[in-house]
Amino acid sequence: MDEKDYKYRYKTHPTYRLLGVEPSQGVTRFTLMKTLVSSVLLYGNGYAWIERNRKGDAIGLYFLHHSLVNVVFIPDPDGNRVKRYQVSGFPSLVEPHDMIHIMNFSYDGITGISTLEHAESAVSLAYYAEGNAKQFFKGGSNIRGYLTTKGYSLSKDQRIQIREQWAEGMNLEEGTQKSIPVLSGDLSYVPVTVNPVDSQLLESREYSVVDICRFFGVSPVKAFDLSKSSYSTVEATQLAFLTDTLAPLLEKIELEFLIKLYKPSEIARLEVKFDTSAILRADKQAQANYMRAAVQSGVMTPNEWRREMGLEPLPDGDKAMIQVNMQTLENAVKPKEKAEGAKM
Repeated sequence: MDEKDYKYRYKTHPTYRLLGVEPSQGVTRFTLMKTLVSSVLLYGNGYAWIERNRKGDAIGLYFLHHSLVNVVFIPDPDGNRVKRYQVSGFPSLVEPHDMIHIMNFSYDGITGISTLEHAESAVSLAYYAEGNAKQFFKGGSNIRGYLTTKGYSLSKDQRIQIREQWAEGMNLEEGTQKSIPVLSGDLSYVPVTVNPVDSQLLESREYSVVDICRFFGVSPVKAFDLSKSSYSTVEATQLAFLTDTLAPLLEKIELEFLIKLYKPSEIARLEVKFDTSAILRADKQAQANYMRAAVQSGVMTPNEWRREMGLEPLPDGDKAMIQVNMQTLENAVKPKEKAEGAKM
């Protein structure tokens, strides 16, 4: 930012390529950020070690698996406890300013916990419901039944013999039929069936999707659940996804990068921001209306808009324009004689 708080890309700074293209050799920005965010959400903590040159400038970011890092507190010369990071394979402790540490939910402000751990009961319910559904459909949606006689009882040996004959034609573990069982005697098979709706099997599976999305702060539409949505609400869904889901996480990352990657003298004039314009990109008609309003009101020049769209600049497109066809009612409604007199 300059003295008037106008922002521009600081392309000459050593970290511009680091954050924009290649954080470390062979690792792209997309790979690092995806791995880092996945670690934050699934394990509670995302770590990246900062490599610096002799001047103290950051020249590399290396993702560290959460299992390799421990947060420890050691006494300093004044007897105060200071935080350090103990990394498996590192010869010494890592100071906080050399470690990117993104926390998820945290109860102590020192380490984060996994979203799945935070929502253990709901996730466990979804897991068992999925297992129950698997067993239900694996068995052909059939529940086992029983054999009964009419008017007489069977001896223990007879029951064992009938059970063995029945097992020869049925797969009792999966509830499927291998062949047609042929039994002697006056026996009837009574199936024990449970309606999936009555057991709320399908509803519980649908609820599990919504419940898990709620804990991760994601709209069910992002999990491809369009049962209560339509394509006409896509733009509103994108806006809600940005403000409710991404914004808190992006702010954590932006502040952590700003504090850890830059020197104290640079923080006052630098700002780390993610470009979220692609998320809010609307359909062509809405985009054209926004462009027209921005250019005609002088907020943006034609070339500034073309730059946003990835187009080449126009020769005379660097000047802001504004419409001049507006006038007062007094000047628009003039007596006829005055208008004719002005022509003479």
